Formats: sequence, structure tokens, C-alpha cells
Amino acid sequence: MARANERICYFNGRFVPESEVRVPFRDSSWIYGDGAFDMTRSFGHRIFRLEEHIERFYRSLKYLRIDPGLSPSEMIAVSREVFERNRHLLGPGDDYWLGQRVSRGIRRVEGDNWDYYGPTVIVECIPLPLAQRAKLFRDGIKVLTPSARRTAPDALSPRAKTHNYLNLIVASQEVQAIDPEAWAVLLDVNGNLAEGQGSNIFLVRDGELLTPRERFVLPGISRRTVMELARELGIPCREADLDLYDAYNAEEAFLTSTSLCLCPVRSINGVRIGPADRVWGPITARLKDAYVRLVDFDFVKQYLDRLDEEVPTRAF
Repeated sequence: MARANERICYFNGRFVPESEVRVPFRDSSWIYGDGAFDMTRSFGHRIFRLEEHIERFYRSLKYLRIDPGLSPSEMIAVSREVFERNRHLLGPGDDYWLGQRVSRGIRRVEGDNWDYYGPTVIVECIPLPLAQRAKLFRDGIKVLTPSARRTAPDALSPRAKTHNYLNLIVASQEVQAIDPEAWAVLLDVNGNLAEGQGSNIFLVRDGELLTPRERFVLPGISRRTVMELARELGIPCREADLDLYDAYNAEEAFLTSTSLCLCPVRSINGVRIGPADRVWGPITARLKDAYVRLVDFDFVKQYLDRLDEEVPTRAF
């Protein structure tokens, strides 16, 4: 029986309490990381660009050759239903990640007797880690580049958002062993900036906005949103190969992600980015203000309002 304070998710055709979800241990995602996912967020309890996230999700599924058994429009409808069933658990200042996950399903073994052999499909809500990340908007993000390089696109395309996150996880663990508050941004196999775990990086140089080429990174929806806003504001913006020389000489830098939206970078490998007396550079601030207007919600204030809350661990 669902408890009044328990979140509801969609699991293989049914809406059930999270505690009732049971993924078999022979599921291909558990064994091989063989699955895909996507995730958007809400702003003031309103879902942001769900259709774009689902479109990207189905591109990932097509790359992996997984048929979820639901059309994109059905996945959108299910996602909205999950959000509505969990809306009452949100406080006035809270918001959700809204995620879709699909694996190829159970790997059959002789003698199996599972009830279901199709793709595993889950749609879920997760509270955003607002308190854990609040000080990033006050102080800026410290970025470190780990020794692990981002998986090369001729091995596995980073444009697919898959359950196989070990490349990014190992890189983040290396960085946090050095500085628990730092965020990893990996270099690609050519020594250029690539991406972090769920984040894209932007640099500002001579008034121009620069970001790594899509072939080497996940094309984030927040990344796309910032590039669209830059064009509307008349800020030159382009994709480019960017190495650490470019990073260290940048006038501004920031990360984009679904949860953060846009957050300034204070340093890269200990090199201060921008003047020491401010966190938000002028172009970063203009883009942040435009983002706030677009979503009609001050996400920076939402984070900063949680500064005084005690947080035991960092959340990704």
C-alpha cells in the first residue's frame, strides 16, 4: 500500500510506490550498464522542456537499439502523470528531477522463470539537491581535470546518455580524492575540454562564448538553452576545440546542467578564472538573467535560500 509521504513511479506499465519497484538481478542494466536515461527538472513545480528531453532520450535508445515499448508521446504522458502524482510532496521552495530509465531487460538464462522479459521501463521523481549545491552559486565551482579521459566517440558515442557512467564516475572520484568540493571536467583523447558528470562547460574569451564540440560531449538541453539565449542576446557563440591553455586564459567560465542550469566556475586546476573580487562575470550574469526570464523562476535564489541548511554529503 502506498504511504502518503512515499513517491510514486512508473514501473513496467504500472504506477507504484517506489518501495515496490523490483528490478531483477539479471537485468541487462545491472549486469552491463545496458540502458539509457534522461532527466529534466521543474521550476516552481513546472516541468521544463520535457519534450526536448524525451526527444534526446529516444535518440539514445535508437543508438542502443532498444525499443521501450512506448512511443515518445506516451512517454511524455507517463512522465507528466508521475510528476502530478508526486507534486503534493514538494515544499514551496522545492523542485524535482523527473527522469526516464529504460534497459534492454532480462538476459535470459536456461531455467529462468521471471514474470516479465520485456524492456525495463521506469519513470521517477527525485528532489533536487538544492542545499547540497547552494554554495556553488555563492562561491563558484572549482573545476579539476582528472587523468581519466572522456570515452572517445569512436569507442562509444558520448552523445548517448547511457547507464554506463563509469568513465565519468571514476574521473569524479579521482577529483574528489584531491578536493571533495571540486567538480571534474574531463579532457577528451585529444587533450581538449570535454564534459563533466552531467555537465557541459563554457568559456568566455574576448566577448565570445565557446563550448566543446558536440561530437565529444552529451548535447545538454541546458547547453542548448544557453546557446539559444546567447544568440538572442547578440553574444557570439560557437563550438570549438578548447584545451587547457584556452581554459586558463578565459575571462569567464561556467557549467550548465539540468539541475544547476548555469553556474559560474571560479577556478580550473587552481587557476583563477576572472577577477578575484567577483564570481559572476558580465556575460555569465547576462545569460543567467536571461535564463531566469525564460523559465520565469529565479533558480539562483532558490539555491541561495538553502545556504544555511546542514548537508552531510555532496549529491550529484
